[in-house]
Amino acid sequence: MTLARPLVARLLERGETVATAESLTAGLVCASLTEVPGSSAVVRGGLIVYATDLKARLAGVDPALLAEHGAVHPEVAAQLAEGARDRCDADWGLGLTGVAGPDPQDGVVPGTVHIGLAGPGLRDVRTHWFEGDRGAVRTKSVRAAFQLLTEHLT
Repeated sequence: MTLARPLVARLLERGETVATAESLTAGLVCASLTEVPGSSAVVRGGLIVYATDLKARLAGVDPALLAEHGAVHPEVAAQLAEGARDRCDADWGLGLTGVAGPDPQDGVVPGTVHIGLAGPGLRDVRTHWFEGDRGAVRTKSVRAAFQLLTEHLT
């Protein structure tokens, strides 16, 4: 991904690190970052929390939040980002949850994606509605996550 290279370069310049907690992208954000030479200096790791119970167990998402609102919710994305940052001891955490399709999940339409970012004194969540098949929604989600982090690094 063309957005990964300048993102890794910016993190290197700043001496900062990133980690992910990914649901619908199942590791694509972390994998895309690590395609860039030198990324080992900035990528701490990632959690693939595809199953709802793993969002709580591995990433620390509040089980009551998951029970009340389901896995696809803006606050879940925020807590995923915080969990990635905390559990991987990174400066920045990215959390992604959503529905890639083709079918709705818990009444949430395909293409709905929530991306959370946690950083030094920062918490930001963005909601997107992407069109396309599963692959397109997942690819657009990776790009949007990179754009969100890049925005806060500049």
